[in-house]
Amino acid sequence: MASGFAASFWSSDYAGGLGVLFGKLQQGVQENQQVLTITRLRVEAEEAYSASLASIGPATERLTGGFARDEGASVRKAYDGVRTEMEAAAHSHSKIASNIRELVINPFSRWCEAHAARVQNSQDDLQSRIKIHDRQAEAVRKFRSQYYNKCRLVEDLEEEDKLAFQDPQSEAAQSPKMKVPTIKMSEPEDSEEDPVELGDETYQPEQVKKILTHMLDSIKLSEVKVPILGTYQNCSTGADIAEYFTKHMAASSISYAERIGQDMVNAGYLRLVGNVGNAFANSSRMNYQWKPKVFQITGIPEKKKVLDRASTTMSQDSSFVPDSPVGTVQEYLSGWNPLNNPYPNETATERLKREAREADERYKGSVKKLDSLRCNLEEAMIDHLKFMERCELDRLKAIKAVILDFSGAISNVIPSLQSTVDKMMLFQETVQPLGDLRYLLENYKTGPFLPKVTTYENYYNSVDEQTFGVDLEARARSDRKRVPLIVTTILMFLDNHYPDLEGDEARRGIWLVDVPLAQTHNLRTAINTGKTFPQEILEKYDIPIVASVLKLYLLELPDSLVSSHVYEIVKTVYSTTATDASEEQRVSVIQSTLGQLRLANIATLDAITTHFTRLIELTSADDTYVTALSTALAPCILRPRQPTSITMTERYAYRLIRDLFGHKDAIFGELKRASSLTHSSSGAQRPRAISTDESNRRANFEERSRALAAQRSPRATSPGPGHRGSHRRDRSVGGPETRFPVNTSPTERRNTATRNSLEVPGNADGTPVVNDKGTNGTTDSPEHPAPSSTRVPLPRKLARGPGNRDSAGSLRGEDLAPRGVQLEDKPMDY
Repeated sequence: MASGFAASFWSSDYAGGLGVLFGKLQQGVQENQQVLTITRLRVEAEEAYSASLASIGPATERLTGGFARDEGASVRKAYDGVRTEMEAAAHSHSKIASNIRELVINPFSRWCEAHAARVQNSQDDLQSRIKIHDRQAEAVRKFRSQYYNKCRLVEDLEEEDKLAFQDPQSEAAQSPKMKVPTIKMSEPEDSEEDPVELGDETYQPEQVKKILTHMLDSIKLSEVKVPILGTYQNCSTGADIAEYFTKHMAASSISYAERIGQDMVNAGYLRLVGNVGNAFANSSRMNYQWKPKVFQITGIPEKKKVLDRASTTMSQDSSFVPDSPVGTVQEYLSGWNPLNNPYPNETATERLKREAREADERYKGSVKKLDSLRCNLEEAMIDHLKFMERCELDRLKAIKAVILDFSGAISNVIPSLQSTVDKMMLFQETVQPLGDLRYLLENYKTGPFLPKVTTYENYYNSVDEQTFGVDLEARARSDRKRVPLIVTTILMFLDNHYPDLEGDEARRGIWLVDVPLAQTHNLRTAINTGKTFPQEILEKYDIPIVASVLKLYLLELPDSLVSSHVYEIVKTVYSTTATDASEEQRVSVIQSTLGQLRLANIATLDAITTHFTRLIELTSADDTYVTALSTALAPCILRPRQPTSITMTERYAYRLIRDLFGHKDAIFGELKRASSLTHSSSGAQRPRAISTDESNRRANFEERSRALAAQRSPRATSPGPGHRGSHRRDRSVGGPETRFPVNTSPTERRNTATRNSLEVPGNADGTPVVNDKGTNGTTDSPEHPAPSSTRVPLPRKLARGPGNRDSAGSLRGEDLAPRGVQLEDKPMDY
């Protein structure tokens, strides 16, 4: 079968796909009980019928006279014959009931109990793993929120430190223009004319004035008493303010309302009282004071009242400054612990930075733990899904055997029921276990294997902590390459180790072999560091595992290599140009569609396509292998934004890969020329999508400031192209040489023409490799060992042969002789 349970019942939350599968498996358990019920009722009917037949003779004996008086009459003999046949029939039906109970009910009931236990155990184990994963995911969200809040507090405190205690004459001393009184008078007017950003909208000063006036009229203002400090006037709760945003400013959610409130705090309209920091929250326990700036803008008179504190000379002579960066007395008292303070003499800024670092470490550790739990969950799911597939197939075979045994139990006793037995034999012939299993997959599958990675999101937009699951462009930017280093490193490693494999069939087979997920995850963990890794790490693993980890990297990208945004365009291309357009027109449309992708995506797609087209050409791969390879790579290259039952049957990604393989030079040659023109023209920059991730707030602000500064600069940057010497790829010269040897003898060519590329490479002795399913992927035994994640040995032809190399790593023995034509071609360096 092209697909099985392990590739069909996946969903974004893991539980959805498993729920559908185990619903069908539990339905199979109920079907087993129905089969047992019908056989038990048949046994009861046969026993009742047998008892009824056996009671006829004794009932007639209680009648006096009649046939008892005639000894030799023929009627008496006929009567005795009929009664004897009834007694024999009673015995036969009793035998039928006994045979059904011994041959069908007893063994099948024991098997059903074991099968139900296997299904329930697998379901319970996976559910417990999913619960642990979900709890850790919730912990990651909580730690992330704490980390971001701490970073915001640090930023706010740093901004306050910059503005606090400044010398009024410092700016005037730095700039002679500040000495002109008219300039100072115009500053408030300039600041009032600046637009204000609240949420996702930008408001002009007149609009801000109307909004603030309406808010003061609509929101309840009250007094707030704070211990020690006194009473604050003109205060409102965070809940009342958030409710206003929801009703009058089209806030679609509480989080968006809190964003608007935070922007008002940052703009200097509100301040938090009674707590540390300036965070805005939708809470009835958090109070915010309207600053005098609001009353100045709106023209509404401000309520002022002397704080109710003990009258002292200091309190009478000094005024209360709400915006003072010193903080509240309550903050000092809460941190005063002379006996058990682990951080003595720590300032508020140092404490917040320390708490931000601690929150960062907790968040980072929780993300790593979640990633480990996710990998273990996916490995367990694949093991259990393969195990459940064998169990379900055995259940269907068991029902088929039950029907056969049931008919045999009847036919062995009463040959006169041959017609009934023939019909029952026909019924069991119609049972097709593989067909029923295929029907279950086609009608109930929920989605392919697409792992969802929870990445560590650094507040300052750093991607140096992990490699898998990180956006492709961010990864390439961090590596300072057009193609991420993990892709180029793996492709170069495979190019250098193709000669270690025995024959072209083994070289092609590394991309189609089914590598256990646990082994792939093992290598993934070793290189998932966010930094450059040496090829020595890859040397420890078999070549198919290295190829599998590259496919896993592409699957774990947040968006497919060919972005899901162009999926509908690709779908339209192959839906409309299949009949009414030429091949050149289709290739041209594909080229223009790929031109919409980001440069990192185009370069990575070009590198991967170049690798596979070279592999197909140099190993003389037939169309059967190209079809299998394209099918395996389809989900790695192009995926829809949201998989559905319709997209699971679509093959547009497969057709796109076939066109990339067949028209690589035409497609990517034009893309490279367009990229060269784009880089050489001044001011032509690729449009970038607007990020909605709040973690990029500071980076985006700094980038916008630099752009504004560049626009004001009298000197423009040079429009000339950058250094492209390192990105140049020269064609190989000097003859038909390849990266790895190709045997061009007539015998090899003849064998290549008859090779079946879809077969699993065999062992050295020619025997086929047997996987954990057996030779046909199934087992007839109703008992199965529990699933395990042990390392499955790969075919020897697909693993590197250590015996073919000496201590220096060079080929030895017959490999020292030239094998066909020797070629050398460097990989494309982006």
